Amino acid sequence: MKFCPTLPTSGRARFARLAATVLLAVVPLLACAAPPAPDALVAGTDYAVIPDGKPFETRPGKIEVVEVFGYTCPHCANFEPALQEWKQRQKPDVNVVSVPAPFGGYWIPYAQAFYAAQSMNLVERTHRDLFRAIHQEHRLPIGGATPQVIAKFYAGYGVDADDFAAAMTGKPVQEKLVAARDFLARSEVEGTPTLIVAGKYRVMGKSSDDVLRITDALVNRERAALVRQKK
Repeated sequence: MKFCPTLPTSGRARFARLAATVLLAVVPLLACAAPPAPDALVAGTDYAVIPDGKPFETRPGKIEVVEVFGYTCPHCANFEPALQEWKQRQKPDVNVVSVPAPFGGYWIPYAQAFYAAQSMNLVERTHRDLFRAIHQEHRLPIGGATPQVIAKFYAGYGVDADDFAAAMTGKPVQEKLVAARDFLARSEVEGTPTLIVAGKYRVMGKSSDDVLRITDALVNRERAALVRQKK
């Protein structure tokens, strides 16, 4: 192991005086340095800025948090309980929006099912149950699910299976899938689950808790910006 040589006595004195002079020069610069961001988030690590990003649903005075998800995604199924608990803690100015990812293939029928269920006011009753039916109970397949197969699940909640299957492939649902696809493209979403705050920030994070921590900080950032705009 090597060590730096000790300075001679006279050298130490000169070094001490020089260090003191440098310190006095640097302190004012440190005092003028910009303080760290209040939320202490790091762009590129905690979140990605979405160029020219905008909310999926614009609601004045509301802070939108979009969850891009897929019913066939096991990570979404695991994330869902934590997300719902987090959602219950939010203030009224937070608007949480679920957007099913229509990536193609087996993602499409279940994205269609979400929007058909939404049109029939069934999402609150069926959302978590559908995750459970796919991933825990295995009553529904991940791949190869037809509208008729999925409609049988929703029939258990009081709707006509044929009507539900028809809604899945109807024009209103197809238009919503196009809007969802466009939002994912401009937000550069590549996987699920992904949270997007105010259309501006794509949350990164290393765990469910980390993702929700970052989301909270970004929501607070947007809330502070809204307050400044009102002044």
